[in-house]
Amino acid sequence: MSKSGAMDLASGVGGGLEKTHVLSAVEEYEKYHTIYGGEQEKRTAEYTDLANKYYDLVTSFYEYGWGESFHFAPRSKGESMREGIKRYEHFIALQLGLKPGQKVLDVGCGIGGPLREIAQFSLTSVTGLNNNEYQISRGKELNRLAGVDNCDFVKADFMKMPLPDNSFDAIYAIEATCHAPDAYGCYKEIYRVLKPGQCFGAYEWCMTHSFNPENKEHQNIKAEIEIGNGLPDIRTTKQCLEALKQAGFEVVWEKDVAVDSPIPWYSVLDSSQFSLSNFRATRLGHFVTRTMVKFLEAVGMAPQGSVRVHKFLEQAADGLVAGGKKEIFTPMYFFLARKPASD
Repeated sequence: MSKSGAMDLASGVGGGLEKTHVLSAVEEYEKYHTIYGGEQEKRTAEYTDLANKYYDLVTSFYEYGWGESFHFAPRSKGESMREGIKRYEHFIALQLGLKPGQKVLDVGCGIGGPLREIAQFSLTSVTGLNNNEYQISRGKELNRLAGVDNCDFVKADFMKMPLPDNSFDAIYAIEATCHAPDAYGCYKEIYRVLKPGQCFGAYEWCMTHSFNPENKEHQNIKAEIEIGNGLPDIRTTKQCLEALKQAGFEVVWEKDVAVDSPIPWYSVLDSSQFSLSNFRATRLGHFVTRTMVKFLEAVGMAPQGSVRVHKFLEQAADGLVAGGKKEIFTPMYFFLARKPASD
């Protein structure tokens, strides 16, 4: 069961960090980003530290507001966010053609929400790869609580996986490889560990063809998304597609699936919309959470720096909503790619 209460949120801020080090970690994290004078080159060079600091700081907030699966999903009218997320995970399992007993790799698995859902849905054995120790410890605990024993975790960088060649029947990544400093290098490593003739499916965070890198407003939206989500740089859909092909994959199909979603993907973050089922994402919900975090930090129940973490997550939400409304950003660029059988 995911952590969902105020005390769970307070105790989890900082993840594996010493609580007295949370504030300094926030300060170091902020300095990576353009809004605070940081440079993209430094974020790319130090992507491991950037992502680890980010997930140590935000994982408890994610669990509090999002549950166990930290990703968006297209939704139909009348469908809850949780239902949409589950359907989205089933969709990638079906696209990969998963069969009982197969060995599957989840690249950038978070705390294992999709891993558990896909393993139970497809009767496969899923290995979650993650470079953040705190998230792996949470994933193992949640596996235990859910009674999932056909899945495991590997702590590793997805740019250099300690896994043998041609060892997985299928590989997927859900809104995770956007943390890679180099799409080609990441996809090439995934290609290496995937069995010939098998498929890799992913949902990528991308700037769309409507993004204008010379437009100041577009630049600011992109920067807000990067600081709020621990990203070194956000690639375009075209760059991801080219990197896939350069890595050796045959692209079966690709599409920004956000385009056809009856309910905009960003609606769960749009504070101008009121929803009882997703109250924490509304303007009033933001105010309640902000006030609660301020109180918990003031009385010492949450570490110093917690309010600043919540602030850059709110900043991220604003950037994501703006990027979605202007159609310059998508978290749902889907592709299915196959490693040639002859490789």
